Amino acid sequence: MNEVEFFNVGKIVNTHGIRGEVKVVRISDFAERFAIGETLYVVMEKKDPLPVVIDGHRTHKGFDLIHFKGLDSINDVEYLKGAQLKITEAQLTDLDENEYYYHEIIGCDVQTIDGEMLGTIKEILAPGANDVWVVKQPQGKDLLIPYIEDIVKQIDVEAKKVVIEPMEGLLD
Repeated sequence: MNEVEFFNVGKIVNTHGIRGEVKVVRISDFAERFAIGETLYVVMEKKDPLPVVIDGHRTHKGFDLIHFKGLDSINDVEYLKGAQLKITEAQLTDLDENEYYYHEIIGCDVQTIDGEMLGTIKEILAPGANDVWVVKQPQGKDLLIPYIEDIVKQIDVEAKKVVIEPMEGLLD
């Protein structure tokens, strides 16, 4: 049997109230991942992934508050704090041209159009208008690269390579 591959869509950071809701930090641009009726997998260290079905969802103060079918009290969900919420590869949606999943971008090497190697993308932040890629350099502090057309010139997810044209001050 093939090993099922899972992809992160959120993290349970806390419980909310006493009726089994969990507070989730979303790690996905797809709000429909948290729609009522959707199946997610709760993944915790040293435990098998636990399939859960969403039967309640709302947003509150920038977090997704989610209720899972059959988990109706704080006692049912308390142990889920810190767990990752994931989907299977079969649940991935087809993307348009020049759209990428986070897992395709994280781990890519970044170089300038002049061929200077800058480091590897270790994280993606979504602060607002555009994503920001956090690039771990071999030495020195992390670089923050905005994912905008003026800067990101080429993405090759097969080769795990990104080419950028840094604007003035970006690499300082």
